[in-house]
Amino acid sequence: MDQSVLDDIINRLLEVRGRPGKQVQLSESEIRQLCLVSKEIFLQQPNLLELEAPIKICGDIHGQYSDLLRLFEYGGLPPKANYLFLGDYVDRGKQSLETICLLLAYKIKYPENFFLLRGNHECATINRIYGFYDECKRRFNVRLWKTFTDCFNCLPVAALIDEKILCMHGGLSPDLHNLDQIRNLTRPTDVPETGLLCDLLWSDPSKDVQGWGRNDRGVSFTFGPDTVTEFLQKHDLDLVCRAHQVVEDGYELFANRQLVTIFSAPNYCGEFDNAGAMMSVDETLMCSFQILKPADKKPKFNFGSMTTAKPGNTSSGVSAFASTATAKPGNTVTGIRITCKQMRSLLHYVLSFGFVHDAQVRCLIWRRGKVPKPGLYHDRAKGSIGKHESQLNFTVITRK
Repeated sequence: MDQSVLDDIINRLLEVRGRPGKQVQLSESEIRQLCLVSKEIFLQQPNLLELEAPIKICGDIHGQYSDLLRLFEYGGLPPKANYLFLGDYVDRGKQSLETICLLLAYKIKYPENFFLLRGNHECATINRIYGFYDECKRRFNVRLWKTFTDCFNCLPVAALIDEKILCMHGGLSPDLHNLDQIRNLTRPTDVPETGLLCDLLWSDPSKDVQGWGRNDRGVSFTFGPDTVTEFLQKHDLDLVCRAHQVVEDGYELFANRQLVTIFSAPNYCGEFDNAGAMMSVDETLMCSFQILKPADKKPKFNFGSMTTAKPGNTSSGVSAFASTATAKPGNTVTGIRITCKQMRSLLHYVLSFGFVHDAQVRCLIWRRGKVPKPGLYHDRAKGSIGKHESQLNFTVITRK
């Protein structure tokens, strides 16, 4: 692919920074070329990528293009930083095309610094239903969607960082006994309904399970903390890093910090108050999280006075009212009528626990395999200060 053409595509995709929802105009031939060239690169590289730190790891994006651009803003545009994405680039969000096109373009431009794994939504049977097919058909045609399908069928499914951190989209598999099994998976391939490839893209950890359990998704399995510990010990690994599930703070530790879930789409689908996260791994395998707060919610209503407000009686502050009488123009600063449902929504918004509203935002750093010095750390999950309880060295830092 001509470098000038590729650079022009990347520049156009980056021009919409700071303008959420703004579509980027790419031609069908340009997009098709991105798919064909990146497909060849995927097939030239192994199914189990063997990578070196430093590297930044991102979870699900799901077509939230403006949030992808925020990730690059915080982490640095390639090749300033090395990146590994854990899959689920399309579906649900409004800009799956922009999202996957920028990722493929960076893969082509920096094939040895930028890496993409396959998620369960990089599969025709799934993205046919959850939005990507419809977006391709609406903006271009079904043929282009099929071109993407051929590209997705060639994506690698796992990565090993410095032989210590195993990364995939979903999780572990009862059929996984040797990492060579991942290396030997054939491509191109669709995602089967059962088996190793299915589990790597679909399985979930569960604290309520010992060993392997039934998955409520109706696909694959769940696995307990004991399974994670046994797997890491058997393969001389330190950490499993995966995505696939919405987590409130953008990251969530599991199995005594032996597994981490990363989710990088804040305010997911506009229906969740979750943050997004990106995990940075430095040369010493110290891991830190950079957090993307959800976009601030705009109130769906304003407030007037409980009584008729005369001009001059109020300045900037106004109080909520529960009267069913419609406020007359001029009587209140922003007088409207509030229903009981709206009041409940207001109370939920005000009282909700909130990393959304934190003035000071924190993230955790740990270094595996090093016994921490005696000290204190802030446990955000408990909202309290406690002593170190594991072999992981936690440090509290302030994020952007």
